Amino acid sequence: QVQLQESGPGLVKPSQTLSLTCTVSGESITTNYFYWTWIRQPPGKGREWMGAIDSSGSTWYGPSLKSRTSISRDTSKNHFTLQLSSVTPEDTAVYYCAASRGLRVGIGDRNAYDYWGQGTQVIVSS
Repeated sequence: QVQLQESGPGLVKPSQTLSLTCTVSGESITTNYFYWTWIRQPPGKGREWMGAIDSSGSTWYGPSLKSRTSISRDTSKNHFTLQLSSVTPEDTAVYYCAASRGLRVGIGDRNAYDYWGQGTQVIVSS
């Protein structure tokens, strides 16, 4: 069974870089046809697709956050990470990692993914 677990700081100061890790168990992140995705949901708003990385390390980013977002991976630890730079209070959200067989660009619907993490709350505040 594939499981995804997000981890990282729950509180980040404005202008800093947010860094989150999604640790995967039950499947290798280098398995062909799997895409590993970050999605967030600000309070009172819908889910926002942030970006994805595939089994070869290629990445895709959502247009609104592309300039501030970086997704990378560590195959030795079987995890992938999200970095979001220059955060503001508007970046306060629950951040999720997800996995799918096939790329789901722009899709934040949980039902579109094969596996979904439990989410981690991040608050941006001084």
